[in-house]
Amino acid sequence: MEAKETRVGGRPTIADVAEAAGVARSTVSRAMNRDHRFYRSPSAERIRAVAESLGYEPNPTAANLRRQQTNTIGVLVSRLTDTVMAMLFEEIAAASTARGYHALVATTYDDPQLERENGLAMLASRVDGLILTTATTEGGLCTELVERGIPHVLALRAFGESPSVVGDDTLGGYLATRHLIDLGHREIGLVAGPDHAPTAVARREGYRQALREAGIAEVPEFVYPSSFSMESGEAAAEALLAGSRRPTAVFAVNDNTAFGFTSVIQRAGLRIPHDLSIVGYNDIPLVARLAVPLTTVRVPFREIASAAVDGLLNSINGRTAITGGQRVLAPTLIPRASTGRRNV
Repeated sequence: MEAKETRVGGRPTIADVAEAAGVARSTVSRAMNRDHRFYRSPSAERIRAVAESLGYEPNPTAANLRRQQTNTIGVLVSRLTDTVMAMLFEEIAAASTARGYHALVATTYDDPQLERENGLAMLASRVDGLILTTATTEGGLCTELVERGIPHVLALRAFGESPSVVGDDTLGGYLATRHLIDLGHREIGLVAGPDHAPTAVARREGYRQALREAGIAEVPEFVYPSSFSMESGEAAAEALLAGSRRPTAVFAVNDNTAFGFTSVIQRAGLRIPHDLSIVGYNDIPLVARLAVPLTTVRVPFREIASAAVDGLLNSINGRTAITGGQRVLAPTLIPRASTGRRNV
């Protein structure tokens, strides 16, 4: 993990060494890491020779992360008022404690600059590595962590070369939509999440796959934007009620938007599922206790958290590379009373 941080004053970076040596950046990181078994190999010696010829100097701060462990890990979440993020952090904290580590948390509020500042602040406070639940399709901090050779794992998110543990969101979107199709629905709406979130993009693709498989055309006016919040779910329901056409069923890409969506639909006098079926996503604890329990897609949070912690500790201890590798865990459809057969 002795990796150069960023180009300063024209000095070469780990990416420059990787390009000159014709190897991945993670391979350069291992070649520079005296504690890694790869360090003594002829290939590592060649890479170090290339690095020396370029004038590359490893970053001592990154190296110290490896040599002076504190048995703490940093976790970045968007916000702890989001039930999903709170649930995932609790599972990460429990998995960390079981392995002799402590988990610290910081929030980003979906601000890439705040994500970077909080992540670097945690590293300056000597956490041994980071778990990020906040990665977007732009990557942001992930790219910098790869460049610096710093141990990190993404949980629920995936981006670039960063190792990750995710739910199969495409499969989850497919299962939710297929369930509605199997109940006889052919006009199926989508409360879509933000385009910058890989989870929302994947769930929408699953929705589309199920429609295509059933020979159902996607109707653009049945797709309502959201930001994963209850308020955006309410706005989506208001858009549905104001439209000239209405779907008979809706898939909301998370439970929060499903809450907001359902509240507006019910206040308008529509009955769930008689007038409109709805499926959510995540299976947070409250959904089974609603007046009309919500059909949803269950994400295996405990398994994701456990695998993310194990992956990070393997990276911290030099057993696996800083980059690469993704573990995908399958979600499960949980049918409840919010979905029913289409009324003909």
